[in-house]
Amino acid sequence: MPGEKLYYVYLLTNKNDKVMYVGVTNDLERRLYEHKTKMILGFTEKYNVNKLVYFEETSDVHTAIAREKEIKKWRREKKNNLVVAVNPEWKDLSDGWFEISPCGRDDNRDEGRNDNRDDLRDDNRKNG
Repeated sequence: MPGEKLYYVYLLTNKNDKVMYVGVTNDLERRLYEHKTKMILGFTEKYNVNKLVYFEETSDVHTAIAREKEIKKWRREKKNNLVVAVNPEWKDLSDGWFEISPCGRDDNRDEGRNDNRDDLRDDNRKNG
């Protein structure tokens, strides 16, 4: 359906695949850019977690949020199995999406930082 809103549940890891992060967004490309350029303060910035190793999409915001919560409760082994099922080499699925400097920052970005979960909260209010 044209104009259908999509939501993404995604898993990020660091370069040696030791640290994992589970998130949800309505714009996966934008959100990955924010992680890779360290615009998002907190866990992913602190532990350099910016390698996209898994994602799934849905058109229902409630389903996306529920799935994120479900995966977050899983043990690490189960999360690893989810990744391996679709990405056995743990490649960065976002390779080639952006041109980012080696230091991981975009010097042209806006200085404002936020967690951008408002995009889902707004969609949730509209749909709920």
